[in-house]
Amino acid sequence: MPDLLVTRRFCGPPSSGNGGYTAGALASQVDAAVVSVSLLAPPPLDTPMSVAVVDGSTVASADGAPVARAEVGTIDQPTVAAVPVEEARAAERAFVGLGSHPFPTCFVCGPDRTDGLRIFPGPVAGPDGPTHLAATWTPDPSVADDLTAVTWGALDCIGGWAGGLADRTMVLARMTARLDVLPRVGDEHVVVGLARRTEGRKTFTAAALYGPDGRLRGRAEHLWIAVDPAAFA
Repeated sequence: MPDLLVTRRFCGPPSSGNGGYTAGALASQVDAAVVSVSLLAPPPLDTPMSVAVVDGSTVASADGAPVARAEVGTIDQPTVAAVPVEEARAAERAFVGLGSHPFPTCFVCGPDRTDGLRIFPGPVAGPDGPTHLAATWTPDPSVADDLTAVTWGALDCIGGWAGGLADRTMVLARMTARLDVLPRVGDEHVVVGLARRTEGRKTFTAAALYGPDGRLRGRAEHLWIAVDPAAFA
């Protein structure tokens, strides 16, 4: 199996890979419609990770230690409801990460990145209240050859913000996703996220991606773990 390499462009915290991107890159080596990826350690940057099947799971390792484990998954919760594109655009102005962000250079949602996805989710009105977030995303040509991993990334961070990333630092521990149709470069999409529940240090969230025609393109569920911010400075 080919090595897994997360280059510095695709960081989440400054010194490790974006969780969603890393998970998607590994998931692309699993032949299943729904894949669940557990992140076991911060993904190293610019370091080839060996990939092998271990006890039925696809495992990426660095220096002999497992970093991520992928396996066939299931998605059990209802899909996060769609939001009109105009409403998603308006919500971006209220993205709390523009004022305070634990990882401002994150490839997906970091405001300091001009070469990132710049997905800035803000709250939208509706029955789910302030934990229902939305943003727009238009894939650019620089990600055309890496759309599966990048789309997992797009479905990642919005879950963290929906789950309260503004109030406590969290990192992705597990992500399960299904991509029905990859997004098209140049098309404006809508990403939506929703908090499910919190249990101690664990927070469970969900996300979905809708195309310009309003149809579902992909969906995800996440498990986040609260961490000491100093450990990821």
